[in-house]
Amino acid sequence: MPTVDKESVLERLRSIRGPDDDRDIVRRGMVSDIVIADASVMFSITVPAERAAAFEPMRQAAETAVGSMVGVDKVMVALTAERRGGAPQRTPPQQPPPPAGAPGGRPAASSSKPDIPGVGAIIAVASGKGGVGKSTTAANLALAMKANGLAVGILDADIYGPSMPRLMGISGRPKADANRMLAPLEAYDIKVMSMGFLVDEDTPMIWRGPMVVSALSQMLREVAWGELDAMIVDMPPGTGDAQLTMAQQVPLAGAVIVSTPQDLALIDARKGLNMFNRVDVPVLGLIENMSYFVCPHCGGRSDIFSHGGARREAEHLGVPLLGEVPLEMRIRETSDGGRPIVVDDPDGPFAGVYRDIATAVWEAVSGPGGGARPAPAIVIEE
Repeated sequence: MPTVDKESVLERLRSIRGPDDDRDIVRRGMVSDIVIADASVMFSITVPAERAAAFEPMRQAAETAVGSMVGVDKVMVALTAERRGGAPQRTPPQQPPPPAGAPGGRPAASSSKPDIPGVGAIIAVASGKGGVGKSTTAANLALAMKANGLAVGILDADIYGPSMPRLMGISGRPKADANRMLAPLEAYDIKVMSMGFLVDEDTPMIWRGPMVVSALSQMLREVAWGELDAMIVDMPPGTGDAQLTMAQQVPLAGAVIVSTPQDLALIDARKGLNMFNRVDVPVLGLIENMSYFVCPHCGGRSDIFSHGGARREAEHLGVPLLGEVPLEMRIRETSDGGRPIVVDDPDGPFAGVYRDIATAVWEAVSGPGGGARPAPAIVIEE
């Protein structure tokens, strides 16, 4: 089978021309960020921001051209829209929005982005900063929901630092079906999709925002998820493109914020919570991770990162405290080993903590007033 490399991709793209120029997109210097991982090819095409819609047929043609190459199973192509020259355009100050559906208001539900076929409640697990155990929490939350009888999937939306392959003890490459839909990999009866399946663990993802947006969109809508009661989305830390993309393109049922107890972590957690509030995604509650430590030798308790900060913050912000997960060596060991504590010791006390959190989250999204909400329109001020 012929080797697919950057030169062969560029050669194929020399047949693609834009809507207003006889030169091909390679000669015009529009192609960048080419990433090849086995049978998957990803790249971006730079176009003028004000004419992005006019270049969409060209993007589709480029995707088709590369997708027809021998040895290529999947293609991700993003339009990178950049303004050229002049002062940056600024959005005028925003006035309080009229009600949904009113003139000038947010789009009514009928104009929102479509659901993911077959997928019920989509729940984002987020944090304001890294290092608070968000991915470990997301994996154990999904497994706890499965243990509670739900059909669950996990989308690893952390494009730059995907953790789910290691946490779930799963490796391999997704295969495309006859409809060019990717089949998610499975572990512990949970369907999982991650950029970590498409690139090697040591490969850095040096992508601009539009590439991240395109990858997330395709991992959501071009994956054969099947019938799921819930999808857990492991968000990257912070408040950037991935979070805005999820809020804009997907009717999120809600977000769970993970934090450690100390003040510095809670400051960042508050930013994450406020971001979801601003884009009309309900915050289902806070989880205090690494809440306390119990010595395995003497049984003494130590509040290494303080304790109760998330509870006080939740009370202050008017959202539920979903649970307090202790700082426990076995949680770390089982996560590093690809067999999270919920499946490694399903009847143990730590699995019980996650199952209680899973119950609270599911009640929040499936009870009265819960469930998926229409995706809002987002205006980003520059």
